[in-house]
Amino acid sequence: MNARESPILVWGAGAIGGTVGAYLVRAGHRVDFVDVDSKHVAAIRDTGLHIHGPVDEFTVEASAVTPAGLEGLYDLVFLAVKAHHTETAARQLASHLAEDGAVVSLQNGLNELVISEIVGRERTIGAFINFGADVHGPGHILYANRGPVVVGELHGTMSERATRIHRRLQDFEPDAVLSDNIWGYLWGKLGYGALLKASALTDAPIADYIAAPDYRGLHIALAREMMLVATAEGVTPLGFSGFDPEAFLAATDHRRLDAALAGMAAYNRASPKSHSGIWRDLSVRKRKTDVAAQLAPAVAAAMRHGIAVPLTEKLIELIAEIEDGKRGHGWSTADVLKAAMPVVEKV
Repeated sequence: MNARESPILVWGAGAIGGTVGAYLVRAGHRVDFVDVDSKHVAAIRDTGLHIHGPVDEFTVEASAVTPAGLEGLYDLVFLAVKAHHTETAARQLASHLAEDGAVVSLQNGLNELVISEIVGRERTIGAFINFGADVHGPGHILYANRGPVVVGELHGTMSERATRIHRRLQDFEPDAVLSDNIWGYLWGKLGYGALLKASALTDAPIADYIAAPDYRGLHIALAREMMLVATAEGVTPLGFSGFDPEAFLAATDHRRLDAALAGMAAYNRASPKSHSGIWRDLSVRKRKTDVAAQLAPAVAAAMRHGIAVPLTEKLIELIAEIEDGKRGHGWSTADVLKAAMPVVEKV
């Protein structure tokens, strides 16, 4: 570690931020964690941050505070909170961001849009992550499986600062990618993520849900909605972990579609993290999810372009009903989403 390197601020020490931050600490970087969960913060300070699971097992000592206890300015902030907490967190951290500093969004969704409105587009860096992790108690995080990690400037240039951030992320994921199309990855994740969110309507593991033959048409139609909006936005969506955006966009090459669905199911079946974070929020943590916040920008973009996204809108509605206790988990709830498919998609 360069002795003059300023500390890295990880805002959100949960599954994603905690895992990435722990690796950075182990690599010799100075990392300060911020989290709203006071028990998690206390555990990190008292006994360290424990990473466990099939990928790795280690513990690091680290600084951790709640937002009220944070002091100082930071050149680099990794923001890793749920999408619906992005605005609050971005406003809180703004006063701790150096004038020439940058915020990197290690989140699901298009949170870069929210962050850039608060700290400025020139101080916002995009990132895409798709590894599996879960908080299993204060100070304990399951690192279930490795996955793609990508970083890039919002305007697509291969800047010096993005290169520096990329090198730091390689201390977490050696195969991390520096991209000139970060929006392509983010929109690709929206398509893939729509299926993960839909799986949370049931109690089935992600792999079983994606592989269910009776819901093949639903999977294709749901992912296709996001891909159509992405292309209308002028974005070329990119694939990963079995997801093939072009196959879902065209929806005519059935062999290619079946290969994509099989690849996604295989990727998730190999992970000890059997269910999505959305499912854990609904079934285990009993708390509000960030489904609406993740998908809202896509729905707004669809409206601007006059694109109908009935399945995406129905998915948001059904998740909200589960959150409010008005509807339970089960394949019958997935059937409600399936019933919202346009007639042409059912043929």
